[in-house]
Amino acid sequence: MPETVSRGSSTGTFETAARTAVTGTPACGTVAPSTTARAHRFRGRIGVGLAGGFYPAPHRYQLYLSEGCQRSLRVSITLALLGLEDSTVTTVLTRPAETPDAIASLRRAYEATWHHYDGPLTAPALCDRWSGRVVSNHTPDILRDLADLAERAELRDAEGPGLPALRPPALAAEIDALRELLARDVAPASPPHARAATLTLLDHQLASTAYVLGDAITAADVDLWVALAHLDTADGALSAHLHLDRYVRRLGRHPAFLGSGGTGR
Repeated sequence: MPETVSRGSSTGTFETAARTAVTGTPACGTVAPSTTARAHRFRGRIGVGLAGGFYPAPHRYQLYLSEGCQRSLRVSITLALLGLEDSTVTTVLTRPAETPDAIASLRRAYEATWHHYDGPLTAPALCDRWSGRVVSNHTPDILRDLADLAERAELRDAEGPGLPALRPPALAAEIDALRELLARDVAPASPPHARAATLTLLDHQLASTAYVLGDAITAADVDLWVALAHLDTADGALSAHLHLDRYVRRLGRHPAFLGSGGTGR
């Protein structure tokens, strides 16, 4: 898949800003009443040999996403950007009373993966339809596996020049650093002074580039747009940041972002 990202656009800005400890991402994605048992983290990978234990194949995998969950929204947008919507089944979970069959199906997958599993069900969850098991409920791994799947032409919805390289190796460190910075400073519960400083930093960055890490869209833009979309804009958080405001509106008109409202707020 051809890379469209502009090289040399990684300046280390976000790596520097994210060096202090991260307090964690906002909790989301518990789609069934939590029990006293801890949720188990599944870290399977799609791939062959050392890359993972689940072979890539069309229509083999199912994604469970949770309505209102930032991580689920990131997965939904990534799926659309990479042209994988038709080859990967997606189920959006809402309240248990509204999607009982889907939640029961997800519970069966957890129980097939972990004997007598009695913890909460969490999404995003990537499941293997062949074995009925959970491959992964670790969002960064899911996003990377989706990028790998997009490399395989037989799994994409269509051929064409529009598929982005969402995680080019040259920008991987900056993408991860920006994700940490957003989790700490641009979450609904972030301290106002930290949020204002980070929004100003991002606004300055977007004054000279079309996307947050250069001239082409990357996973960093998915993370940033989702974080900004979940801010409480009633206080005019973005109105004082002209470039950020334009950026959010522009990406919001992109089909992959516009069509992902089912898992947004």
